[in-house]
Amino acid sequence: MGKSVVSLLFYLTIVFTNILRQSYSYKVEKYSLLMPNVRPSVPELYLCTPIKIDSSKNFYIVGFEPNATMDTAHHMLLYGCTTPGSKEAVWNCGEMVSSVYEMKASSPCRVGSQVIYAWARDAPKLDLPEGVGFRVGGDSPIQYLVLQIHYAHIDKFKDGSTDNSGIFLHYTERPLDKLAGVILLGTGGSIQPMHKEHMETSCVIRENKVIHPFAYRTHTHSLGKVVAGYKVSRMDDGTDVWTLLGKRDPLTPQMFYPVMNNITVGYGDMLAARCTMESNRERWTHVGPTNNDEMCNFYLMYWVEKDSPLERKYCFTLGPPKFSWSASNGLNNIPEIEASSL
Repeated sequence: MGKSVVSLLFYLTIVFTNILRQSYSYKVEKYSLLMPNVRPSVPELYLCTPIKIDSSKNFYIVGFEPNATMDTAHHMLLYGCTTPGSKEAVWNCGEMVSSVYEMKASSPCRVGSQVIYAWARDAPKLDLPEGVGFRVGGDSPIQYLVLQIHYAHIDKFKDGSTDNSGIFLHYTERPLDKLAGVILLGTGGSIQPMHKEHMETSCVIRENKVIHPFAYRTHTHSLGKVVAGYKVSRMDDGTDVWTLLGKRDPLTPQMFYPVMNNITVGYGDMLAARCTMESNRERWTHVGPTNNDEMCNFYLMYWVEKDSPLERKYCFTLGPPKFSWSASNGLNNIPEIEASSL
C-alpha cells in the first residue's frame, strides 16, 4: 500500500473519530454492564452476564466504552436478546464445557439473538454518529442485553483475583429516527496445513429497506492476514460491480472503523466478505472458539431512517472447501488482488 493511501486512511480515521466524539444535542447517560467479579478457572472459557431492560420505554444506545484489556479478555461481544440463554447471573456460554467449571452451558440468547457490539485487541471507545442509536427496551425486540467475554488465558486469576471487565453503555431516552443495526458475515470451514486459504461468505439482501453502512470491524484469530467486505451489485448484463466497504489486517486493534465508501445497500444487493488466512501449521485448522481454532468475521454497522433494522442479523456460509464466491454463488468480476492484500 502506498504512503499516500496510508495517509488518506489515517486522515479519514481521525476525521471519523473526531466526528463521533462531538457533543450530542441531547442528554446522554451512562450504564455499567460489567462481569460481577468472576474468577475463570479453566482456559478458553466464555462467560455471559445479562441485564433486563425496562420494557415501559425505549432507550437508545449511542456509544460503547470498553472496560477491558487484551491481557484479561480475548474478546467481548454484546448481544441483544428477546430472551436470554439463562436465568443465572453468570453462565457458561461457550462451546468449551468443562466439568471443572461447575456451570451449565447455554447460548447467550434463547430467542432473538443479534450482535450489537464487539471488541478485541484493546480497541478504543465507539461513539455512534449524531442522531444514530440502537433502540432497546420498550417496543424493541431487544429486551435483554447480554455481555459475553472470552477468557482465553487464566494465569492472572490463579492467585484468587476476580474480573469485572465489561462495557459502559452511553444511552439517551430521546427518540432517534436513525436506528442502528449490525449484520455479521462469517464462515465455517477448515484451513489446510501449510496453505493459504480464502474463507468467503455472501448473501443477498431480500428486505425492502435501505441501509446506510457507517462502520465495520474484522475478526480472526492468529492466521488472519486480510479481511475485506464488499457490496456487490449485479448489472443487467450479468456483470458484478464490487464496492469496498472495509478492509483491515485483523491483528490490528479490532475496533469499528469508518467504511471506505459512503454508499447505501438495498433490496437485491449482496454483501460479501473474504478472510485471507495463511497457515504455517502442520495440521488442519478448523473454525472454532479457541486460540487453536480460527474465525472469519466481518461486522457491518449501519443505520436506517424511520424504519427498523434488517431482520437478518447473520450471513454465514460453510466456508472452505464447501463454499466459495465463484463456485457457490456464481459471482464474477471478483477483485482477487484487492480482496486479498493490504
